[in-house]
Amino acid sequence: MIASLLPFLHMANEWSMRKRRPVRRKNIAPLLKRLEEDLAIDLNVDGAFLEMAEYGPWTMVFVDRTPLVIELQDLEDERCVFLTLRGFLEHVEALKWVEVDHGAIPFLMNGADCMVAGVHAAEASVQSGDLVWIRDMTHKRPLALGWAVKDADQLVAETKGKGIKTLHWVGDELWEME
Repeated sequence: MIASLLPFLHMANEWSMRKRRPVRRKNIAPLLKRLEEDLAIDLNVDGAFLEMAEYGPWTMVFVDRTPLVIELQDLEDERCVFLTLRGFLEHVEALKWVEVDHGAIPFLMNGADCMVAGVHAAEASVQSGDLVWIRDMTHKRPLALGWAVKDADQLVAETKGKGIKTLHWVGDELWEME
C-alpha cells in the first residue's frame, strides 16, 4: 500500500510558496472544524490573521504568519487536513501520535522513515494509512509527520520493518519557513 505512494507526497527542495493570500475564517471554517474533531483539539484562531498558500501540491493555512495547517491528498486521493509540526508544538495533547525512543531522533531529523524498532507507544486510534505525528517519548515534542504503514498495535509490537513513511520533519524546508 505505501509502495503506491506518489512522489509528490514527499517534501521536496524545489517546492515553492505560491498564491499566498489572506482568507476569512468563515471560508476555511469547515477545514478547521474537521481538523479539530480529528485531533480532539481547539485551534482557537478567533481574531488571528489567517492566510492560505500553495506549497508544492499542498495547501497551507498560516495563522499569524506561522504555517500551522496543511491540506494534502491521502492514499485514496481524498483531502486530508493535519497540523504542521509548528502546529503540534502548540497542541501536544492532539491525537494520532506515535512515540519514539532517542535512538530514532537523529534519523528522523534527516528525513528518514521511522522504523518500528524505535516506536515505543502509539495512540490507540492510529491505523494503517493515517497521517500521524511522531514525538519523542521523554519530552513529548513533535519530531516528524508521516503516513502510518501499520496499525498502532503493530507499530508497538513489531521489531522489524518500516512503521511510518516520513513527510515533514524538524529542520526541513517547511520547518524553516517563517
